[in-house]
Amino acid sequence: MLFRPINLWCVVACLACATTLAFAASERATEPLPVAEIAPGLFVHVGAVAPMTRANEGAVANVGFVVGSDTVAVIDSGGSVREGRRLLAAIRAVTEKPVRFVINTHTHPDHVFGNAAFIGATFVGHKNLDRALAGRGMFYLDAFRRELGDDIMAEVKIISPMQIVDGEMRLDLGNRVLMLRAWQAAHTDHDLTVLDQNTGTLFAGDLVFLRHLPVLDGSLRGWLAVIDQLAEIPARRVVPGHGPVADWPAALAEQRRYLARLAHDVRGAIKGGETIAAVAKSAAQSERMRWELFDEYNGRNATAAYAELEWE
Repeated sequence: MLFRPINLWCVVACLACATTLAFAASERATEPLPVAEIAPGLFVHVGAVAPMTRANEGAVANVGFVVGSDTVAVIDSGGSVREGRRLLAAIRAVTEKPVRFVINTHTHPDHVFGNAAFIGATFVGHKNLDRALAGRGMFYLDAFRRELGDDIMAEVKIISPMQIVDGEMRLDLGNRVLMLRAWQAAHTDHDLTVLDQNTGTLFAGDLVFLRHLPVLDGSLRGWLAVIDQLAEIPARRVVPGHGPVADWPAALAEQRRYLARLAHDVRGAIKGGETIAAVAKSAAQSERMRWELFDEYNGRNATAAYAELEWE
């Protein structure tokens, strides 16, 4: 009998502790995503230079928003609905203006899995984005449910674009014009960039990587051609898909060098009769110390480049 009060006290204490922890977790989940105002009315969260993992909850891509006099546009929504909600909380810490547009630069999960936090907005993407989402969306979602867990991936929805960009499109946020441009196959076959004309800021999506090794999921030849076209955009700074905000067009130099070296090495290996497995280990090794996540992605890039360039 003497143990009953102690047991009851333990139960009450444990319940109180669990409630406190649950509340703290809830508070963390809705805490605004840290953002920096890199130009007037233009806010960016720079993601971790890392693969999507349970530890970082998929928050590895750069995401941001632009505030006009009438409305707000989000540019990429993050790697989970949790991150999307935190991005929305960051917006609400700045303005109560409605979020009218969510612009997805391409289909990769770290850029689009936060979309469901913004249901009610108009989703905008490249003309090929819907096809990419239909072909890969559920595969990505199943894979990252296994990798990150059902709790983190809960509520993720594959949301097709409602407004497509074929060529160029102009979005007016109220005294603030965003110029959207759809590109030929490069990083993917559905890359989209966003230029804020007021501040000369280019959201490049994964057409531009800094620190993080570029990841090839489209066309190496196309990407090298697109880099030259990107350099002509009259911007002052760039928000890459991964890595720090940087001056424009100087930010293109390291990526151009890496992709050119990859193409050179793979072409030489093909000419020399090397196998694709050998090329995956040898191509672009001179770039190893210049990039983070080199070992994670370079072999994949070399394999994709070999498959493309062997038919030249």
